[in-house]
Amino acid sequence: MAAGMLLMAAGCSLVPPPKTDPTRYYVLTTGQHSDAARPAKVDGALVLGVKRIEIAPYLNGKDMVVREGGNEIVYQSFARWAEPLTTSIGRTVAGRLARAETVERVYAQPFPFEVERDYDVSIRVFRCEGERKDDGSGAVACFSALVEVTESKPGGAILLRKVFTAPEAEWDGENFGALASALSEAVAALGTEIVTALPVK
Repeated sequence: MAAGMLLMAAGCSLVPPPKTDPTRYYVLTTGQHSDAARPAKVDGALVLGVKRIEIAPYLNGKDMVVREGGNEIVYQSFARWAEPLTTSIGRTVAGRLARAETVERVYAQPFPFEVERDYDVSIRVFRCEGERKDDGSGAVACFSALVEVTESKPGGAILLRKVFTAPEAEWDGENFGALASALSEAVAALGTEIVTALPVK
């Protein structure tokens, strides 16, 4: 009996304790303010539509991406996006547009049939990642996208079409919360670029 008890105690001691999951999840922040902080809308403010975001295939996953040596892509298994990047980018851009005094309302695709929009915004993301410089000089956050603003009607005129590249933001190469924040600022800057190009009715 005593021998059996000893064996049971020894068996229990061989079971390893549960490990803590090191995975961390991140989203892009919109930087939205309270209603009191939002500027009053101008007369004839615009109604916009934001089309579904297109994204480079290598970015279309849960793992955050770090580029090394110019063309090596490293997926970060323990630093992951909490939602699809297309969702985060679309929400961040729409939030920046909605806060502009020249914009009355922003709709996401699929658009309501009964709503007339003035302009539609389409975005194709080329880069949204960290990069460790191959010369050992450090790491940066990188974001670039093709943005197009067109009149919301068949054959509508193109108001803006350009490749937007955010200035590289320094990053320590390890803090993925800081990388998510830097990429959030880059996407918000894209929204500001669109707002600047919008006319007033």
